[in-house]
Amino acid sequence: DGRVSSVAVQQLIEQISYMNKTKMIDHVGDVEEGAYEIYNCVEKIIKQDILGYEMTELEGKDLGNKEESTAPEEVFGDVLWDAHDEQEQMEAFQQASSSTCELGFEKYFERLNDLVAAPAPIPPLLVSGGPGSGKSLLLSKWIQLQQKRSPSSLILYHFVGRPRSTSSESSLIIKRLTLKLMQHSWLMSPLTLDPAKLLEEFPRWLEKLSARHQGSIIIVIDSIDQIQQAEKHMKWLIDPLPVNVRVIVSVNVETCPQAWRLWPTLHLDPLNSKDVKSLITEECNSANIKLTKEQEKKLERHCRSATTCNALYVTLLGKTIACAGNRGNIDETLQQCLQCQDTVSLYRLVLRLIQESLQSDKEKGLLREILCVIGVSHNGVSEAELLELYPELSSAVLASFIYSLHKMCLLTYGCGLLKFQHLQAWEMVRLEYMEEGEGVISTYRQKLVEYFTMQLSRDRVTWRSADELPWLFQQQGDKQKLHKCLLNLFVSQNLYKRGHFAELLSYWQLVGKDKSSMAAEYFDSLKAYEKSCEGEESIVCLADLYETLGRFLKDLGLLSQAVAPLQRSLEIRETALDPDHPRVAQSLHQLAGVYVQWKKFGSAEQLYKQALEISENAYGAEHPRVARELDALATLYQKQNKYEQAEQLRKKSFRIRQKAARRKGSLRGFALLRQRALQLEELTLGKDTPDNARTLNELGVLYYLQNNLETAELFLKRSLEMRDRVLGPEHPDCAQSLNNLAALYNEKKHYDKAEELYERALDIRRRALAPDHPSLAYTVKHLAVLYKKMGKLEKAFPLYELAVEIRQKSFGPKHPSVATALVNLAVLYCQMKKQMEALPLYERALKIYEDSFGHMHPRVGETLKNLAVLSYEGGDFARAAELYKRAMEIKEAETLLVGGKAASRNSLSGDAFSLKSTLSPNIFLDPGQR
Repeated sequence: DGRVSSVAVQQLIEQISYMNKTKMIDHVGDVEEGAYEIYNCVEKIIKQDILGYEMTELEGKDLGNKEESTAPEEVFGDVLWDAHDEQEQMEAFQQASSSTCELGFEKYFERLNDLVAAPAPIPPLLVSGGPGSGKSLLLSKWIQLQQKRSPSSLILYHFVGRPRSTSSESSLIIKRLTLKLMQHSWLMSPLTLDPAKLLEEFPRWLEKLSARHQGSIIIVIDSIDQIQQAEKHMKWLIDPLPVNVRVIVSVNVETCPQAWRLWPTLHLDPLNSKDVKSLITEECNSANIKLTKEQEKKLERHCRSATTCNALYVTLLGKTIACAGNRGNIDETLQQCLQCQDTVSLYRLVLRLIQESLQSDKEKGLLREILCVIGVSHNGVSEAELLELYPELSSAVLASFIYSLHKMCLLTYGCGLLKFQHLQAWEMVRLEYMEEGEGVISTYRQKLVEYFTMQLSRDRVTWRSADELPWLFQQQGDKQKLHKCLLNLFVSQNLYKRGHFAELLSYWQLVGKDKSSMAAEYFDSLKAYEKSCEGEESIVCLADLYETLGRFLKDLGLLSQAVAPLQRSLEIRETALDPDHPRVAQSLHQLAGVYVQWKKFGSAEQLYKQALEISENAYGAEHPRVARELDALATLYQKQNKYEQAEQLRKKSFRIRQKAARRKGSLRGFALLRQRALQLEELTLGKDTPDNARTLNELGVLYYLQNNLETAELFLKRSLEMRDRVLGPEHPDCAQSLNNLAALYNEKKHYDKAEELYERALDIRRRALAPDHPSLAYTVKHLAVLYKKMGKLEKAFPLYELAVEIRQKSFGPKHPSVATALVNLAVLYCQMKKQMEALPLYERALKIYEDSFGHMHPRVGETLKNLAVLSYEGGDFARAAELYKRAMEIKEAETLLVGGKAASRNSLSGDAFSLKSTLSPNIFLDPGQR
């Protein structure tokens, strides 16, 4: 029930909150909800501490409505990105560089160093060799050395996995490289998601961003020949590279495109006898096995051809002999190994030996099933999925399988998924188990289809089902089921928001739909979903779906059709959340982006300014999200040739980013949670200082946003106590702590405590701050909402009046924010049964909305409906009918937009939907927190 049950629990919570490496999740509820919270928390830690994503900076932030921490897309401005893809690349690099044996790489390192030092222009360097010759190992080891040797060099790498996997998709690779460049140059500009344009624009991005980088840029792409249509999609490699850019790519000798064979080439020779012996001895030593002289001679005679001196072959050979030594049958296994003349045949022997070690035919059958189902998947299969796919498979047996298969280089992990460690292992499984033809492959694909379809039927759309199911339907050639899967809004949203735009587009092309018919089908699905929406959570989710559809249509170039869903998303968020909520700023920002592309610069400017105002109020004037809005406005002014205004905004944005970078310690630094956690011990023993008090406040806000309210309360109280002692109880910083504590108590439904703290904060801010200060407006608004929630309408009334005054002083009497404040006051009057006082306020708000947004804007429609109700209740039925008719005309105009027609030139945001009655029991009045 939200209270600590005993002194012992309280002490435990306090101890945990001061430990650096402990995370407490406070949850009361069913097991599934708890597991979901833990999953979210672990994912957040991975993104922050492992991947280095910077989460929302919270310095100087007041608490209001809770909002989720920054999505990965915030790291890259407006560009959508996938944490799993990035994690997969980091794991691929770590795996490639994990070997301790360097196979005489020193001579190759020198050649790579010469390339970096050579004068420009220079074409890419080709690292070639047979499959398993050690190309990935060489490149990863060299990258590690180069990072130490030349810290000023920016090294971008990409390791391509299995063909047809996500890591081999050209547009995702190019986007990832572009984003990495942008991240290191503090340049957060809009980036197209259109695959063709992305590939076309990359050379220009490379030229532009390399000019900003102090030092060389080295791009390394491993197994580039495995990229889908590599020669077509990597044309930029043939063009002259920028002066400070060097590119290194690795290929298999057999599959290297003809045009690339003219580039300078570093060919990896087969291992010499010394390296072969060294590798096998190292594997045997790790298992405490000593080979006889006769056995060593046999191995030396055997490993003389190009295929048997291959690095992977020799490694696998050493592991096989080491395992045989543990079983006491080295000579027998060695004789079998000597019959294998290439890596695939040796893998076949390894699999046979693993099968022989199993206790029953049932286990052998399960091993076959596991390898085949991994083989036909898009990106691999997780252990949890295997246990659900095969209920007869126990955790102990699966753990034993994975141990053997991982040790023998068949399987590895990537993003928590089991996948083949090398292409030769995958090829061996195909030859061993699937040689009978497409029918066998189709059977295993169908098993995965049924599994992920069952997940969808339970409303469980995860990144896994979105990754696998459409791809499996595509491989099966089942266009009907693929079409149905794409119309699952959450599957398409998942793919799009993770940046898999090209993949999503290719699926639609396969089912034979052009852009316009695809847009119409999404609209129909979304409308059908909207009819089933009930409750605030579903409504907020609905707003996200509308925003995703709008962004997708914008990226497709369907600008007129993108307006309606983005406008609808804005409308829902303003009503379901709050007109000043950060997500409203997000909607305004996205809508403005459409108008920029549409060259409706006046409309875009007004929307960007509103988004900027909300972001500054929500996060403070020096937050990276504020910098994003400044950058957007600067780009807009530049397009209008207003260079002076653009330059001023860019400088302001640059200062914010520079300051944020300094606070982080480095641009790539660690996330706020980790930084602050490391200061905890220091804080508990440290002196009372304003900086320490501010840090305690930030920690309190951070834990609040993570829904850890008990720990948040501890930090916020300590911050308030320290500020009281150091700064005095009347200091504005004390008001910030009071405000944050009040928001926390409001969240816990301790309204009396919240009321007292808000009142103290308001008293301090009234005396210390200017009458139009944003922080004062913030406290006024939230205390007014609290009074209204508690039924203290008489107390709320003067604050709602004050909110109107503050906005008029801040923005002038004709600003849309003033109209919103007037509507809030009018709603309060109606709740106090003072309809006549509400009427002129609605009329004034209507005039402002019409002048600002045009006569067909949704806000105009909502205000008309409210006025219609008041006129009806006042007995003026003719006027009520006239007003209601106008409101309905605005609503009906939405149909034109969905049909793809352009919005009215008089409207700022185009005609849009009207809010459904599910948001309010009264279809006219909107009694929410507005």
